[in-house]
Amino acid sequence: MSAPRLGVLTLQGAYAAHAQVLERLGAEVRTVRLPADFDGLDGLVIPGGESTTMLRLLDRDGMFAALQDYARRKPCFGTCAGAILLARHVHPAQSSLDILDIDVQRNGYGRQLDSTIISAPTALPGGPLEMVFIRAPRFTRIGKDVEVLAERDGEAVLVRQGHHLAASFHPELGADPRVHQAFLDGL
Repeated sequence: MSAPRLGVLTLQGAYAAHAQVLERLGAEVRTVRLPADFDGLDGLVIPGGESTTMLRLLDRDGMFAALQDYARRKPCFGTCAGAILLARHVHPAQSSLDILDIDVQRNGYGRQLDSTIISAPTALPGGPLEMVFIRAPRFTRIGKDVEVLAERDGEAVLVRQGHHLAASFHPELGADPRVHQAFLDGL
């Protein structure tokens, strides 16, 4: 069996860290900057960053429409700002891809000074999961078909709906590859 071909949206954020984790797990990784870059991919990672800046960058060359079309057909994994982009509704209001049945509050866990690293239980095998929160969004509503895989203080922070995955934290910045592995397993 050949290695899965994954794209990492390379507009902003820790895209290189995502690529490194995925390559260590055996995936073939390509950068995605233009609509043609989606061709031949089995899945896509949408990294963190600043969601309004990402939306401005996606507003070029037909990228927003191409990304939305791709995400409706293929597995996507969004972290932090990537999760915001995948959400159905965003507060304060901004455009989103409307892929996951979740509502998201930007910076819901506070500003930069409120960033933290925690360890919490997860439905993923292997015990507690390290979670790096940086200006993290809060998932304020979870749809009935959305599975919660990890929580912080009783609130969902890692969710899956079908073959899509979203984390309000940054698993690429820790040493634990289980979240990326869960995305690969769902391809």
